[in-house]
Amino acid sequence: MTWGVWGKQLHKNQFIDLIQHCIEQNITTFDHADIYGSYTTEADFGLAFAESGIQRDHIQLISKCGIQLLSNNRPNIVKHYDYSKGYIIQSAEDSLKHLKTNYLDVLLLHRPSPLMKPDEIAEAVSNLKKRGLIKDFGVSNFTPSQVELVSKTIDVSINQIEFSLTQHTAMHNGSLDHMGNKNITPMAWSPLGHVFREDTEQTQRIHKQLDELLDKYNVTKDQLLLAWILKHPSGIHPVIGTTTKQRISNVAKAIHIDLELEDWFKLLEACQGYEVP
Repeated sequence: MTWGVWGKQLHKNQFIDLIQHCIEQNITTFDHADIYGSYTTEADFGLAFAESGIQRDHIQLISKCGIQLLSNNRPNIVKHYDYSKGYIIQSAEDSLKHLKTNYLDVLLLHRPSPLMKPDEIAEAVSNLKKRGLIKDFGVSNFTPSQVELVSKTIDVSINQIEFSLTQHTAMHNGSLDHMGNKNITPMAWSPLGHVFREDTEQTQRIHKQLDELLDKYNVTKDQLLLAWILKHPSGIHPVIGTTTKQRISNVAKAIHIDLELEDWFKLLEACQGYEVP
């Protein structure tokens, strides 16, 4: 999302360079959505990927559909969601065209709609799978009951949710428990939360606790925040948003950090401002 016009506005060669750098760090999955860059970032990425020489089976491509933005690139008169069979299929086909690929590893429904019809979604997903246009299907920002609604008619493999040390309600509202019970892979967007974006009593407590752990683990703060997520037994896959090479290299090493049990709870306590019950 941050590579195109909604973020760093990278040009084609910078896209290529960053894709290659990610792969060198064993980060091979690229998370897209049709709306990113007001419907432009997928095409920017696709042009770079097509010229990069990288083999398609060396990377995984995820995209999302369903949100209809107010944009110069769409004739919408109000922001809304569209999960009609025709729209899901057309969105997936458009993403393939823009990304210069013949299949998506995963297609996600971007946000739940109060008007979504499970049977119609299932028809669209089945169509795309039968034609080999998508390998897997999932959702994003869905509650457990919304996942259950959709999964009555089609398998749901992934739920991408907001999750971080500063936004960990999914641990308490049943969302991660539900995914564990259903063998659904959790993905976490904004995995660093607002630790580096806000200066509050909460983030000050977190930074103080992080400072106390840096020397013990010989790592950076962002690595510790990701290690906190990775410690969770549900097997959360963080989605990082940085375009900075050094930070990409740093966070890739987070998978090798095994936070000790009490250190994990120290960070949770610092976030909450009180000990666990």
